[in-house]
Amino acid sequence: MLYRIPVSTVGYWHSPWQIHQFLLPIERFIHRNPMLQLDPISKTTHQHSGHKGLVMAIGGAEDKVRGRQILTTFCQRAGGLDAVIGVIPSASREPDAMGRLYHDIFRDIGVREVDILLVGDRADAEQEEMLARLSRCTGIFMSGGDQLRLSALLDETPLLYQLRHQVWEGKSILGGTSAGAAVLGECMIASGGSNEAPNRSLVDLATGLGILPDVLVDQHFHNRNRLARLISAISAHPDKLGVGIDEDTCAMFEADGTLRVLGRGSVTIVDPRDVSYTNYAHVDVNEPLSIYNLRLHILSDGDCYNLRTHQVQHKCILPPLN
Repeated sequence: MLYRIPVSTVGYWHSPWQIHQFLLPIERFIHRNPMLQLDPISKTTHQHSGHKGLVMAIGGAEDKVRGRQILTTFCQRAGGLDAVIGVIPSASREPDAMGRLYHDIFRDIGVREVDILLVGDRADAEQEEMLARLSRCTGIFMSGGDQLRLSALLDETPLLYQLRHQVWEGKSILGGTSAGAAVLGECMIASGGSNEAPNRSLVDLATGLGILPDVLVDQHFHNRNRLARLISAISAHPDKLGVGIDEDTCAMFEADGTLRVLGRGSVTIVDPRDVSYTNYAHVDVNEPLSIYNLRLHILSDGDCYNLRTHQVQHKCILPPLN
């Protein structure tokens, strides 16, 4: 299930415990009403969102010092030396320092113009001056931090509407690392556990930014043993495609519907299209889930996954730079 969680008065989302307390009466209501205990598995086909701009979802801890393969590729695809990069460091609890870090990295790579878009509260995301600065960006980069904070600041604001428009219309490319990647879907993983069998209590979900509406992203994936929590999330949202991204690894969502892997780790695809049964709607929150015919792909650097045909391709050829 996906619920919009209330925002606290200081602009932060509530803690995972508070989210659980908010959801508990809803879960009890559903449990007590048999008509609402519907099997969530469906045969819905995952349709590519149709964005014309590249979206680069990075699993966090990308190389910032040596080869900088992922960040250099982001700059190249945004226009190289002539790119205008906008950094949104709002997920971080130290956004000024985070913004300066990426500003210096992108300048060192060779980009002449880097703008730090500091969104400290929702009012900032409504300012005409901020929207004008965003409109100049050929590349937009969202840093890591707390995805709940980022979603709380940007959700349903003019800045988010314009960001979506620029990416969907191909006017800008978008990169997000760690929390900046987790927030890309229509729903997102807010928090969760590991080292357990998949179960309903293993993951907390919240509203994402909806830039890739058909995808549910998890980051730091194999590095933090997060397969079970992604499977748990997909069990709740079988209309989404699960994408787990390792550290220093990028899932590049191309405009032609191709997901291309770049980096030193792997990208895990969790595809529930052929699932024939799950007990998700019929077990308590801490009980293990049963899921039949769940499809899994593990892709490494150069491998591709076609989001339209759901076919994998080994070491596909990189497209020419924009």
